[in-house]
Amino acid sequence: MKKNGILNPQLNRVISEMGHRDMLIIADAGLPIPKEVERVDLTLKNGIPSFTEVLRAVLSELEVEEAYVAKEIKEKNPQTLNLVSSLIGIGEVKFITHEELKELSKQARAIVRTGECSPYANIILISGVTF
Repeated sequence: MKKNGILNPQLNRVISEMGHRDMLIIADAGLPIPKEVERVDLTLKNGIPSFTEVLRAVLSELEVEEAYVAKEIKEKNPQTLNLVSSLIGIGEVKFITHEELKELSKQARAIVRTGECSPYANIILISGVTF
């Protein structure tokens, strides 16, 4: 049995298969997930697991070189934006419209659905390299 880190086998596999510039999306419970994109559904009930919990866990295992959030988060969910900025660094987070985020989601390696029920709690993580 694995001792620590991400224990979900599907999410572990997705992260280990990520290549340079692959996209992984961590999404709230409401983001539409295109049928052609792998869904890692972690949702248990409203709020569980939270966007924050999942983002922290993924960032502990995935090398990220840039990230995108919907610009609507600035007005509609500034507390989540502050969290994202503190975990990733504000200079590395880029803003796009929510519609652009949904369009880009079609190119994602996978979308991780959380139980988060706050607006615009979605992030596109672009995989980096460790060398």
